[in-house]
Amino acid sequence: MKILHATSADDVDTAIAAHPRLLVDWHKDDCPACRMLDRSLAVFATTPEARGLVLLKVRLEMVGEACFRTMGLRQTPTLTIHRDGAEAARLPGFQSPAQLAAATAAAWASPPA
Repeated sequence: MKILHATSADDVDTAIAAHPRLLVDWHKDDCPACRMLDRSLAVFATTPEARGLVLLKVRLEMVGEACFRTMGLRQTPTLTIHRDGAEAARLPGFQSPAQLAAATAAAWASPPA
């Protein structure tokens, strides 16, 4: 799994447009659940389900609250799964590696919207 880091809202838009299989980790520094999710993502990255997937890490303190609001986010952490430039799934809160594997498999298996 390739990992990218957004430093602006433009980086987010560019990554969504450029990567057909994208998982976006919306997080902030002072969030305990975000740190737990980060560990879960590290485990998930070693699984077969993560092959060919790009993970974009978007930190609230870096891109600003306006970017989060534009995406309709209400909490951190939140993961969004993007398929061919469109949001295919939204996973609020902590997710285990097994939950990540199931959600990404379902997003790739379903027909595009």
